[in-house]
Amino acid sequence: MSHTNSQSDHLSFLEEMGDVKPLNSDDTVDLHDPRARIVEKQKRAQLHLTASPGKHMPLTLENVSPVKPDDFLCYQQPGIQDGVFKNLRLGKYDIEQRISLKGLTVKDSAERLYTTLCRCHEKGARAVLIQHGRGEHSKPFPALKKSYVNHWLSELEEVIAYHTAQPVHGGTGATYALLKKHPDQKLINREKNKRG
Repeated sequence: MSHTNSQSDHLSFLEEMGDVKPLNSDDTVDLHDPRARIVEKQKRAQLHLTASPGKHMPLTLENVSPVKPDDFLCYQQPGIQDGVFKNLRLGKYDIEQRISLKGLTVKDSAERLYTTLCRCHEKGARAVLIQHGRGEHSKPFPALKKSYVNHWLSELEEVIAYHTAQPVHGGTGATYALLKKHPDQKLINREKNKRG
């Protein structure tokens, strides 16, 4: 390799590294110190919490398959026991959260549904009631919001099953959603029981 090439490589390297700054001594973490690991984990968790509100809302806002106002919505992930699904269908689970989408645009409905379901999952809630209405006169087609809810619930990995609600909870204008267990569900349940 010629002297010119190594000199140009060196200059390229310096150019690429131009805006890199050395770490301050307080930016380093001794990962052998258990207390330092805990503090670092807390910092990362706080950073995640502050980043969460602005995170990308992944729900589709176009091209959904229409359902009819009186259609029953129903979905069961493979592996979900029939007894669990039957209890959901019959409205036997305690509803831990109600989400009303009435009076909201499709975009605002997507955001409310997404943020509320994520929050519910984080808190360890399992059964949620979504009130979307039947939408008999909605435009550009009947059951517009209901059609979107049907699509959105199947897009969310937190949702393991859903079914049209019993008449006492809104019938075909509402849907039960069952959320998967949070990885820390046992700890969350213990905290809930302490408070209760």
